[in-house]
Amino acid sequence: MDTVFGEALSLIFSGDKEVFFIALTSLRFSLVSSLIASIISIPLGILLHFYSFPFKRALVSILHALMALPTVVIGLLVFSFISRSGPLGSLDLLFNPSGIIIGQVILASPILTSLVYSGLSKLDPRFHETLITLGARKTDILRASLSEAKFVIISAVLAGFGRVIGEVGVSMMLGGNIRWYTRTMTTTIALETSKGNFELGLSLGLILMTVALLINGTTHMLVKPEV
Repeated sequence: MDTVFGEALSLIFSGDKEVFFIALTSLRFSLVSSLIASIISIPLGILLHFYSFPFKRALVSILHALMALPTVVIGLLVFSFISRSGPLGSLDLLFNPSGIIIGQVILASPILTSLVYSGLSKLDPRFHETLITLGARKTDILRASLSEAKFVIISAVLAGFGRVIGEVGVSMMLGGNIRWYTRTMTTTIALETSKGNFELGLSLGLILMTVALLINGTTHMLVKPEV
């Protein structure tokens, strides 16, 4: 085991091209999908908090349930749309980086929306009441609320990024795990470990674990002021 661990570290510190290409590919896919999901989900979370409408509670419950949706289920649903026989088959999105990003956006969006909504809902009710008493307009209340909850919103984005960079089902089903093209850290770990190539799998696992620790540490630091 010590030999395998040493060889895994050697792959990292020697700057192995394939290891770093796979790691950077995972980061690129996750960053793009997290950005798109944030653009969609943060406004939705804000709307859910500030506006009342029929079936709002049911919608919030569905969003919370979708947070636990298995990645292979999302991969299967997106696959049925972008495969050759699907309605979007002509766009050639299957086994393509775009297909992975679409799946990851769908995976991250319920998480981001739910966390933004929950974070805004935890604001002290007296905060809004004070602003209204001082004669603040709706736009002023919105701006002040977002400023007050900025750490929670950033933490939600980091949580979404952590979810997509660690998923395997979407990337495997929609990307095809194609070497030097759509292969990510999680799909490579699954493939190489099954082939007995523990060194490559472990090296990527160490990189993935480091990224996860950085995300968790950053989230803890951001949320700490709110505690």
